[in-house]
Amino acid sequence: MRRIAVRHSPVHGRGLFALTQISEGDRIIEYKGRRVSWESSEAVDHSHTFLFGLDNGQVVDGAQGGNSARWINHSCEPNAEVQEEEDRLFVTALRTIEAGTELSIDYGLQVDVRKTKALKKLYECRCRARACRGTMLQLRSGKS
Repeated sequence: MRRIAVRHSPVHGRGLFALTQISEGDRIIEYKGRRVSWESSEAVDHSHTFLFGLDNGQVVDGAQGGNSARWINHSCEPNAEVQEEEDRLFVTALRTIEAGTELSIDYGLQVDVRKTKALKKLYECRCRARACRGTMLQLRSGKS
């Protein structure tokens, strides 16, 4: 029985939704895609990014050979997180997720430039969470 499916999202475009209840701590899906270097990923259109950095310096590009995990949208109050194990990325439930609920993670996007109003607008958050910070960018070192 399938536990997740890609559907239209009220947050943004497509999203990944639970078809059954998912328990806290459950591993939901592996985030897959082509492995490239950060330098190679610079040619990618970052306005619609599917990139995840690994501790080994590589990047998993979900847009190339990825799976449905690439459709997980950002939320400032996520119900899942991505954990790295042996150079692989797994999406894990932070709490019980009811059937019909959209899965979300905190992107915490990191950029090496000043976080201007225009940049925050480019990466505007649409999650509608109570504690929404208004951007998908990581705002402070070590914190989103």
